[in-house]
Amino acid sequence: MSVRHLFAAAAAALLGGFGLAKPAAAHVSAQSAAVDAYTLTTGRLVGTVAALVALAGVVVGGLALARSAGRIGEGNGRRGATVALVAGLTGMVIGGLVVAAAEGGPGTGYGIVGGFVALVIGLIAAVLGWLALARSRRTV
Repeated sequence: MSVRHLFAAAAAALLGGFGLAKPAAAHVSAQSAAVDAYTLTTGRLVGTVAALVALAGVVVGGLALARSAGRIGEGNGRRGATVALVAGLTGMVIGGLVVAAAEGGPGTGYGIVGGFVALVIGLIAAVLGWLALARSRRTV
């Protein structure tokens, strides 16, 4: 996955999340009962997408770290390290926005759990990407 594809996926997730937020906000204002545990709300969807983007960054970062160590494939793993770093930061930013916008705790439908998961996994992806990038810059 290239950086260009990752940016496109992050932009689509943000636009889709904000595009879905308006109808969901109108629906929430009409609701009087709590949200069911299995209802996929906009907050939960955006939090899940952020966590998945961050998880993709962890996978790519692990592969880039292995490649920069010379264990698999050819090359120095710079591209994968950059993708992992961007994916981790993207997951962290989107997760942080979800957590900041949440008006309730877990189970309220605002996606706060997914936001916190995206923050943690995004941090791991960013660290893996940073380590792989630092290792790929070393001269042998």
